[in-house]
Amino acid sequence: MTMRPVEVIAPNLKRRLSGVTATVVRLIPVQAKMIGIVTTGPGLPPDLPHMPLGRLPFLRRDRWRVWHARRNTEMVLGLILRHVLRRKLRLLFTSAAQRHHKPLTRWLISAMDRVVATSAKAKSYLQVPSTVVMHGVDTQVFHPTPNRAKLRADLGLPQDAVILGCFGRIRAQKGVDLLVEAACALLPARPHLRVIFTGRVTDDNRAFHAAQIARLTAAGVADRVLFLGELPWQDVVRHYQALNLFVAPARWEGFGLTPLEAMACGVPVVASRVGAFETLLTAETGTLVPPDDAAALTQALEAWVDDPARLAAGGLAARAHILANHQIEGEARALVSIYRDMLAAP
Repeated sequence: MTMRPVEVIAPNLKRRLSGVTATVVRLIPVQAKMIGIVTTGPGLPPDLPHMPLGRLPFLRRDRWRVWHARRNTEMVLGLILRHVLRRKLRLLFTSAAQRHHKPLTRWLISAMDRVVATSAKAKSYLQVPSTVVMHGVDTQVFHPTPNRAKLRADLGLPQDAVILGCFGRIRAQKGVDLLVEAACALLPARPHLRVIFTGRVTDDNRAFHAAQIARLTAAGVADRVLFLGELPWQDVVRHYQALNLFVAPARWEGFGLTPLEAMACGVPVVASRVGAFETLLTAETGTLVPPDDAAALTQALEAWVDDPARLAAGGLAARAHILANHQIEGEARALVSIYRDMLAAP
């Protein structure tokens, strides 16, 4: 538990790892140096400042606190705590969605005191005033490895390979099948090329996953494409560091943290033009392709993997770009400033 008085509560009402959960896990330690903040909910690392869910109905009414929700369920719980249980909470919601909200979500958002959007595009779908605060990345956690050869040996990855990575759940929304199609086109003529996927396969996507394996097997490249499953977070970071190129071929995305994390590890990125990717990449750090376009993805990957000098220069440029524009401390400071404004409001 933090030594500061609790001024902000950031709930995480989902046990499984997701992009929202990852945001909470990375931001809280940074914000805890600036303000009294705790998280609440299941499945979080034990070293985060935490308040049990069972304590929420008994929060003392000696001060106002900010309730920072990022999901509909968290907005609902905040409203119940404030209006039913009469806790002194000011309600903040962060929206990453780049689509029109359903009526229930619009109603919940309208009941918030303040709203943050993670990008200008996400802001454009909101029907209430909002402030744009883009995500950042912890450059102390995500950084290039000093010894890629040793790291690859430790991970059981080939030393002389050009390795592409795609991290996230194995499903069509993430464009996994698009990268599989590109792999089937590129790998036969490039024996040095490898592709690794990390991420969970949910029950409803087992047939999708099996279909991708079948396609790779038919192309004769299944032994060079690895599906590693859901990994502990520290192992995900190590796999970023082992890559030459990161691929984010999602068909749609809210914000999309993985390109930031890869670039912080010194890895250039090929991504579809969805989410906030267009605002994250430059010509030096990666390539944008149209969503749901396997041919364009294949062409962009080919231009990178066949040019070792470009890969190396892109990795250096990617790390420099993150250090200059997307460090998590900037995101944390911007949110803490909003918290303080909310706490100071009459």
